[in-house]
Amino acid sequence: MDRHEAAVDSICSQIGRFYDSKLGFRVYHGSTNSTRHAHFDQDAIVDVSALNNIISIDQQKQIAIVEPNVPMDALVRETMKVGLLPPVVMEFPGITVGGGFVGTAGESSSFKYGFFDRTVLSAEVVLANGQMVRASETSNQELFEGLRGSFGTLGVLTMVEMRLIHMQDHVEVTYHPTTSISHAMETLQVSTKDLETDYIDGILFSKNSGAIITGRLTSQPPSSSPHPLCRFSRPWDEWFYIHAQHQSTRPDPTTELVPLQDYLFRYDRGAFWTGMYAFRYFMLPFTRLTRFLMDYFMHTRIMYHALHASGHTDHYIIQDVALPAGNAGPFISWLADTMPMWPLWLCPLRRDARVSMGHPRAFTGTVGGSSADGSVFEGEYINVGVWGPYLAPEVEYVRANRALENKVAELGGLKWLYSRVFYTEDEWWKIYNREEYERLRGRFDASSLPSIWEKVRDRGKRRVAATGVKGWVKRIMLSNGLLSGAYGVWKAVRGGDYMLRKKTA
Repeated sequence: MDRHEAAVDSICSQIGRFYDSKLGFRVYHGSTNSTRHAHFDQDAIVDVSALNNIISIDQQKQIAIVEPNVPMDALVRETMKVGLLPPVVMEFPGITVGGGFVGTAGESSSFKYGFFDRTVLSAEVVLANGQMVRASETSNQELFEGLRGSFGTLGVLTMVEMRLIHMQDHVEVTYHPTTSISHAMETLQVSTKDLETDYIDGILFSKNSGAIITGRLTSQPPSSSPHPLCRFSRPWDEWFYIHAQHQSTRPDPTTELVPLQDYLFRYDRGAFWTGMYAFRYFMLPFTRLTRFLMDYFMHTRIMYHALHASGHTDHYIIQDVALPAGNAGPFISWLADTMPMWPLWLCPLRRDARVSMGHPRAFTGTVGGSSADGSVFEGEYINVGVWGPYLAPEVEYVRANRALENKVAELGGLKWLYSRVFYTEDEWWKIYNREEYERLRGRFDASSLPSIWEKVRDRGKRRVAATGVKGWVKRIMLSNGLLSGAYGVWKAVRGGDYMLRKKTA
């Protein structure tokens, strides 16, 4: 704890100096799970990347005190040692506690526990004036609520206290085949009513084929289970989505026993299914053998690094959206007719999901074909993950993303803001509550921090800033299809920082 307090004192002093000199700054975490274009100036950052320690785990109280840059795999590994587990574990092991709290982060347990921020009991925050405060439901409550989905625009998160639940060793995973979009939506929502279910998500492989996947924590050992043991974390294991697709072709539901960590990070290998596109891009056969041979490159930490280094964020539609449950089916049907992009991911969310998503306005429109007559929608949401290549000129690429954004807004949905944002500023503030958000920013003296809009607004296609021979070579590589992909892979293997601009003399 002494090390933590010393680090926070240093952060307070640094932020105080920015505040006194009236200079803006950005918070630098060292890595990202965002696909937005982002670079940081070393002279205008507060570096919190070293806040990556688990301070304590109280087994009796089922509480962990954690610094914000602790990734999910490290947190799970330590809590499991004492028989505990975070209620919500994001599916990519590199997603951090801080990103889960002030960003938007959910998983297949979010229908039950809400987004990750709902598992946080209190937070330690350094305000933009350099003052350190603690916020919870009983102290600085307005700040605590405002931190949800604030993306670091109200203060710098330095520690959280979060609750844990009892752990079981395995998950009984059941695949429920679906034969239409409406069948999938119905199965998804019926599954959320089963009190014995701990996890629910789904994959649609086409309009007429999919699987709703439910899970139940169990301590039953494989030797006494009637279900076969199945694993997904080893290089020779099948990718989870491919296995789920095989199960979706069976006439009846099937159940398997999956080790807990294999289940929690089942989408890490191949980043759901987006790793498949890398094989297509490099014209490699997509077989179990080649997936085994290329396994090192097919984990999300490496893939994010390669994606940013290669500039391929400009060639993929990568959007997560949350829609009122009754509007998720119409959105998927629209998507299938306008820009078919299979598979799609489904994840049911609690009715408190909306307020965790970037300070939005309430939705009062039509849901499921029924007019709300001006009343605020307060029901459940469904997350739809839309991820795939969209190889088109920049103008068409932007048009397609804007069409998707407009349809989501029309149906009362919201985007995850890790992705590129194409709204105009006027469109943005029709969706998000400018008055309330700016009042909160004013109260906590946050003007030296960028607003959410300033952080996420699109800045156009990624440009190479390097000059001289090095800049020329880099521009040539990034303008060529195969070379840009190879460059991204090389940078990922080489490692190092891919977000922070190097200082120039």
